[in-house]
Amino acid sequence: MGVAIRDSDLQFLDRLRCQLPGYRFHNWARTFSSQPAFYLAPTTDGEIQQIVRIARRYAMTVKAIGSGHSPSDIACTDSIMLNMDKMSRVLSCDQHARTITVEGGMRLHELHDVLKRHGLALSCVGSISDQSVAGAIATATHGTGAAYSDLSSAVVCLVLIDGCGRRRVCSATASSDVFDAARCSLGALGIVTQVTVQCEPAFWLHAVQEPTTLGSVLDDFGHVVASAEHVRVWWFPHTDAAVVWRANRTPARERVHPESFVRDRIYGFHVYQMQLLKARTCPDDIPRLTREHFARRFDRRLEWTDDSFRVFNFDCLFPQYVNEWAVPLERAPAALRALQRWVDDEGARSGGARVHFPVEIRFVQRNLVWLSPAYDQDVCYIGVIMYRPFHWPVPYKRYWKAYEDIMRLHHGRPHWAKAHQMFYHDFVDCYPKFADFVQLRRDCDPQNIFVNDYLRRHLLPPDELLPSDARIATDHPHL
Repeated sequence: MGVAIRDSDLQFLDRLRCQLPGYRFHNWARTFSSQPAFYLAPTTDGEIQQIVRIARRYAMTVKAIGSGHSPSDIACTDSIMLNMDKMSRVLSCDQHARTITVEGGMRLHELHDVLKRHGLALSCVGSISDQSVAGAIATATHGTGAAYSDLSSAVVCLVLIDGCGRRRVCSATASSDVFDAARCSLGALGIVTQVTVQCEPAFWLHAVQEPTTLGSVLDDFGHVVASAEHVRVWWFPHTDAAVVWRANRTPARERVHPESFVRDRIYGFHVYQMQLLKARTCPDDIPRLTREHFARRFDRRLEWTDDSFRVFNFDCLFPQYVNEWAVPLERAPAALRALQRWVDDEGARSGGARVHFPVEIRFVQRNLVWLSPAYDQDVCYIGVIMYRPFHWPVPYKRYWKAYEDIMRLHHGRPHWAKAHQMFYHDFVDCYPKFADFVQLRRDCDPQNIFVNDYLRRHLLPPDELLPSDARIATDHPHL
């Protein structure tokens, strides 16, 4: 900021502060952080419009955050950060059309409760519901189901405050290009303040999880994908062991839960975290731990029934590095076999990589959201993980490099919320609408007030040099 902020603007910003100067933002996994000059909590669209005007006046930048769950620096800025928690109201619910309109700061778990009271539910939900609604659609958050797409595709209308301070109402019939771009915009087009989501009548799910092998899943891949409305596979690296989770809608209304406090909370969380802490100095223990946990926790049939969102969600345990890409559905078996060969080769080599379980495999139907990884193709998401026990770092870069090389080879597209090594020219090649998105971003944000390091690194052409505005902690995060 080269120009002093005039008193009236400073008073306005100070009135919206929700943290004292010096506050440091951390994402959930504490792998990235930044220290915004102003950490604000707006309550209305008008306040956000005024914040945008001030940012334009003083060449500042603006980033909105929800839960901070993205395992990347996508939300980081050292300028103006907007905490959207005070913009979480229900604006309308149309039970005939089965839609609900909420402010963008509402958390998904709050939305589930509101929808349940209205006899509605989201058709497909991801593994967690801590994210804000606007944050979840910004990166095309997804669940699993070959006939179900990501959350962005369920949006039927949204309100966007763009980089000129304009309030834009977008839908398939109003500003349709902006609509298809803004449904997964990475925060690059503006601040999404309102979202209307298509729902369906509230339903329960009956889920069955069964042990199997990765080989048998890949040999009968098409049948496995189509074997239930919602299918998820977990593979346990350094073994061929896997589990298949299947869930279907059911008229049953009797809650059945398989969780064991001792097996799943004490052993599966606390003991496992201690074991992984010890394995930082003894990585050759990791394959044995994987076999042990599969035998004690997963090598059995589990069955449960509950409200849909409760069955979709599960405990993601403790902080972690994660990476996830979507490959065309028909390329998934070859990609997974290549990853398994790499893990097996590393496991047989002294000093080779030792990786954590699980590798998560999910399925998403194609859509027309410009930057959705499922744009114009049915996809299989393949996610890898390395846990950070008690926030301690673990080696992961060799694993990530091999994994991303395999995903690229099989025409993969990275999940936007994750840290990845794909850049402008890569995306020009793999997203048919990417050039259109980049041009629309220029139109919506001509002064680049929504650009931070993440967007500069991944979306902007290399010749558009901009000052870095995020202070990122990667290998040595601020703890």
